[in-house]
Amino acid sequence: SESISVPMIPLGLKETKELDLLVPLKDFISEHYGEEGVLFEKEIKEFMELRQAMRTPSRNEAGLELLMEYYNQLYFLDSRFFPPTKTLGVFFHWYDSLTGVPSHQRALAFEKGSVLFNLGALHTQIGARQDRASLPGLNQAIDAFQKAAGAFNYLKENFSNAPSLDMSAASLTMLVRLMVAQVQECVFEKMTLLRAQNDFLARLQLAQEAARVEDVYSLVHQTMSQPHVKDYVPFSWTTMVHVKSEHFKALSHYFAAIALCDCPAPSDAELLEQEKAFLQFHVTMPEGPSLRVLLQDPEERRKLGKAHLKKAIMKHEEAMRIHGLCKILRKMDILQEVLSFAHKRSLSKYSEIDHEEDFFETGEAPDIHPKTHQKPEIKSPNFSQVKVTDLFHRLGPLSVFSAKNKWYPARRVHLVRGENGFGFTLRGDSPVLIAGVIPGGCAAEAGLKEGDYIISVNGKDCKWSKHAEVVQLLKSTGKEGVDIGVITLQGSEYPKAVDRKAAVMSSGSGMLKSNKENSRKSLMNSKSASTLLVWSKKSKRSKKSTYSGVPFTTVGDNEAMY
Repeated sequence: SESISVPMIPLGLKETKELDLLVPLKDFISEHYGEEGVLFEKEIKEFMELRQAMRTPSRNEAGLELLMEYYNQLYFLDSRFFPPTKTLGVFFHWYDSLTGVPSHQRALAFEKGSVLFNLGALHTQIGARQDRASLPGLNQAIDAFQKAAGAFNYLKENFSNAPSLDMSAASLTMLVRLMVAQVQECVFEKMTLLRAQNDFLARLQLAQEAARVEDVYSLVHQTMSQPHVKDYVPFSWTTMVHVKSEHFKALSHYFAAIALCDCPAPSDAELLEQEKAFLQFHVTMPEGPSLRVLLQDPEERRKLGKAHLKKAIMKHEEAMRIHGLCKILRKMDILQEVLSFAHKRSLSKYSEIDHEEDFFETGEAPDIHPKTHQKPEIKSPNFSQVKVTDLFHRLGPLSVFSAKNKWYPARRVHLVRGENGFGFTLRGDSPVLIAGVIPGGCAAEAGLKEGDYIISVNGKDCKWSKHAEVVQLLKSTGKEGVDIGVITLQGSEYPKAVDRKAAVMSSGSGMLKSNKENSRKSLMNSKSASTLLVWSKKSKRSKKSTYSGVPFTTVGDNEAMY
């Protein structure tokens, strides 16, 4: 019966309404990128299918990866279609995980936050499903609850002002603490499972582990009783957490009693070690004889053991009383069974050590000092483990072709090679940049300017082309010359490197003053802040894109005259 696992608390997923992005994205592609929106229908539909699939993830690793994939894909959607100054005009609708109350926002941050919440919720469901009677099941449950705590903690630290209660700072703090407590409970179960030896020190350790579980559940219960959370959290959760804190307090006293009553008095060799362990065992020292006398005198051990059992029985009864107050918990036979088994076990131990001729008043046993051998870890989500490719990579490299950048309409320029070549220097890859134009040369006469990006050569799209590929296309032209398509970024009329850096710095620092969620997009876009918040460098940019908007002052190694 000791192997029966007490139920854990899983979270339901947030639900969301369908979202039709076909028209808004096609319009944006036409207006902002100057491309035919209709040519991108396949990509838009693929994105919408991914969103549809992410609404009902399976409760396993594949489901977690699906949520991660969608979350990472939102980075690209944000960069491509959400300029800092305006929204797409679509609303993201999500329902509260606990109450079902609907909320909606235009900010993509609400969509990201809700997906992150579901990542945490899915981990809780996976954790609660494990068979905790076995070691592999326990380790998987520990891992799942630690990752759930990490997701909720990440959400709390990086997204503010969420419109729904389940994502408020107070709720997320409570959820992180609840997950940590569930991890701690699994650690205790792991110890009982691995406990081969029933010696004195092992039982003291179990008592301290149980006291630690009681400690963390008491904290969760306090958090759930706070004003903003109290009316929102289901009564069954608050009751379950309260029951567990009383139950584990009872267990800590029970194991203390067992250590004292069932283990023989120590030999001289063991005495020092036991004395040392016992010194740090109680919160306050028990009244009566010195530790050495207590440990060596079976009668003194029995007395203190009896006091611990008395306290254990009181706490078992309190746990059962609280359990009886909640209709939902009363229907949970397993919990009822565990509580009553533990209660009976303490009662039978008490009657076993209770002597008829005991005339002493059973004293008050001091509480047990909480201590654990495995502290719960809060494991933040690792977004880079799921690699995604930008669905809209055909629009061009993000370093140039993003929602925050604006450019003048593409120009077609006809160039004929002169005696000294075309008269410009090229730099970088994807897209290749015209880094310098020689005054009086062919390029200057044709109207090419320093800072133009080459997007096509003789009708061939060159947005993603490498330096050498563009050079090859230019070199292979004959006397008839070559048609080059170029764009110029607005506001970039190629400022000096220092000015560019200063501008980037100021755009980064100014944003930090406003709230995180809404300034997030602008932060993501300023290069100085590109490492902030959500995406790690690795996952930020798919393999297909390379960063080449770097300002330069002198002719670098990878720059050449043509």
